Amino acid sequence: MNIDKYTLGAYVEGGRLWPHVDCYGLVLEVRRDLGLPDWPEWAEMRKADGGFARACEEMIQTSVTCCAAEHGAVAAAYRGQVQDHVAIVLEVAGALEVLEINPKRNVSLTPLRRFERRFSRVEYYR
Repeated sequence: MNIDKYTLGAYVEGGRLWPHVDCYGLVLEVRRDLGLPDWPEWAEMRKADGGFARACEEMIQTSVTCCAAEHGAVAAAYRGQVQDHVAIVLEVAGALEVLEINPKRNVSLTPLRRFERRFSRVEYYR
């Protein structure tokens, strides 16, 4: 998989149209590129009002399967008990890395263990 495309991503809260996406919009774009099943768009959901976290929690309870960190898995990252961020795991040069986007750095690729250390808990789903 060529990840060069993702360096063009620009963070936009609630963004779902590439390259103007938020963390969930990036996950949706990469899942499409990997040929994985579509997940809901949730274009109306925003992190700031808690709607995104509630929708994610419902999906975790009803629609996805918990798994180990693996290529294509979605990382659900928590601060305390609140699901605060999502990203996607990719195998790059034989190592697992996490592709994410945020308002300050836009798109970045982070080694899996370094990503996990930033949060109180990280769960993986497919």
